[in-house]
Amino acid sequence: MPRLASWIRPKDEKFFHPILAARPEIELWNAAQKPGALAEMDGLLLTGGNDISQELLRQPVPDPSVLEEGDRPRDEWEFAATQNALERGLPILAICKGMQLLNVTLGGTLRLDIPGHNLPEQKNHDIQPLRNDAGARYRFAKVNSSHHQAIDKVGDGLVVESWCATDDAIEQMQRPGKSFCLAVQYHPERGAIYGRLFADFFDRMNSI
Repeated sequence: MPRLASWIRPKDEKFFHPILAARPEIELWNAAQKPGALAEMDGLLLTGGNDISQELLRQPVPDPSVLEEGDRPRDEWEFAATQNALERGLPILAICKGMQLLNVTLGGTLRLDIPGHNLPEQKNHDIQPLRNDAGARYRFAKVNSSHHQAIDKVGDGLVVESWCATDDAIEQMQRPGKSFCLAVQYHPERGAIYGRLFADFFDRMNSI
């Protein structure tokens, strides 16, 4: 049985439960409840959450007041899990904060506070228009993207596939190679149009 490692907050469980329930062959290890051995995971799901702790960012922070309070234990676990998954070539799906954490792990930086991307109506409704690269495997006209930080310098090996159509904030990246490694700023767990992302991610885990 493939083992999926993640850190899912209690308030987000309602979004991921039906997705995982449809794939009973996948065993979830939720490190928010009980960490599993990283050497035994078969895939990594990086989910949304508060800002990365300031101490773990690899860039200057001129105005710390723009940052949300971080969760240091979670961040340390996720950085370790991401490095482990990258080194082993495991499938990775990174969502919202997860996309930012993957980017920082690979040497990238963040825009620490941006306007216009955390409006309440963006949280659960596919209303933000995207501009997609022609080669992107997953292309959506509009997404449910809600965040106040964004990618600045792109991490090593990551390729940008989608941008916000109104201000070019990066919304989707992948890391080309043999393993599945997709990072999205929007929230596929909150919408019905994103099923293929999870299906391909889980199928890749099953093939290990």
